[in-house]
Amino acid sequence: MFGVVVSFLIRLALVALFLPFSALDKVLNHSEAMDKAKGSVHSRALAGALVGAGMFVEVVMSLAILSGFYDRLAAVILAGYCAVTALLWKQFWNTDDFRLKGPSKGRAVFWDFMKNFALAGGFLILAMGGTAYGVQHLIQHPLSSSHPYALTAPTQRVEPAEANHSSQGISP
Repeated sequence: MFGVVVSFLIRLALVALFLPFSALDKVLNHSEAMDKAKGSVHSRALAGALVGAGMFVEVVMSLAILSGFYDRLAAVILAGYCAVTALLWKQFWNTDDFRLKGPSKGRAVFWDFMKNFALAGGFLILAMGGTAYGVQHLIQHPLSSSHPYALTAPTQRVEPAEANHSSQGISP
């Protein structure tokens, strides 16, 4: 049971920024969220669609990660979301005062940019298990679950072609 709790808490730490905090902030401070979105798209309707899509991604994908239901796909979507929001709203290169030393709003935006990409990396590790096999598995089975709360390891399936090679002393 300890492993289940730890697995849940790790997932909660990854999504806590989005659910409840960022999604709730978009509700409580809707006009500010709209103004920020309008800064990128200049259309009120499109800004509203971006804010709504952002809330949907933050809430639904976070719940998927917490529940383990399509969690790999949800983690990939949240990784993309983190990268896109960094590129759209954390543009440190466009600040007038980006400096490596001394007071600088641009440097603060730079760290937010880097944190978004670090979080994206964390979601990708969750999606792929941090292994080359995990990358291949996700590509072949994008809707699979990682079964985060299973108390036993999943069994490895040996393909018949691999079994024939290994019985002949040939590695695939």
